[in-house]
Amino acid sequence: MKIISYNVNGIRAAINKGFLEWLQQASPDVICLQEIKATEDQVPKFDIELAGYPYQYYFSAKKKGYSGVAILSKTKPDNVVYGTGIDYMDDEGRNLRADFGDISVMSLYLPSGTNIDRLDHKFQYMDDFQLYVDKLKKEIPNLVICGDYNICHEAIDIHDPVRNAKVSGFLPEERAWLDAFMKSGFIDTFRFFNKEPHNYSWWSYRAKARVNNKGWRIDYCLATDPLKDKLKRALILPEAHHSDHCPVLVEIE
Repeated sequence: MKIISYNVNGIRAAINKGFLEWLQQASPDVICLQEIKATEDQVPKFDIELAGYPYQYYFSAKKKGYSGVAILSKTKPDNVVYGTGIDYMDDEGRNLRADFGDISVMSLYLPSGTNIDRLDHKFQYMDDFQLYVDKLKKEIPNLVICGDYNICHEAIDIHDPVRNAKVSGFLPEERAWLDAFMKSGFIDTFRFFNKEPHNYSWWSYRAKARVNNKGWRIDYCLATDPLKDKLKRALILPEAHHSDHCPVLVEIE
């Protein structure tokens, strides 16, 4: 199973930049999208079906033009779960899960902490999400949580760890949470295969950050420990330019 995760920063804008043509070439079995910024009726579903994805699931935020996640797949999932059952999370359309045989794939869009109010919200979300996933893993041991975590894990995952030490996304408390989340039973699939620096998945639109590769690795495909022996490869795909993020990929046997 080839799984891709991609924060498209607006699915309609990404489509206008050639996303569907790229999707046909990349040809994942499942793609998890974040920040779709659209309701289901605003998405060109027929065009996506023509691109090879007849099974489409959307979980939009109540606020128009904001947040939202989706899962597109070539085959029909056995089960689809919208949200977590936690109202404040689900109002922002941040979690969507689809089960394929003995593997469950979640599209996650974790909040950013751009101001003090949102930072408090982010920490509450992180704590509640950890509890939710702890229970979920008991029910579904083979779980892949793909998405935009809005946190760089280690210094290797950000272009300037010193200057960004007090910026949300690289705060010690955020990094500690992500570290503990991984240690609770998840594998960072990209780092499982690749220990090299300068691999990022998001770049600011300012100051030619992408051209100069001044980026952050905040998009992950985290797989539960029981899937370790089934991991085939994991990649970042920076050649895709439909967003300020790029896609990340994991392939599971």
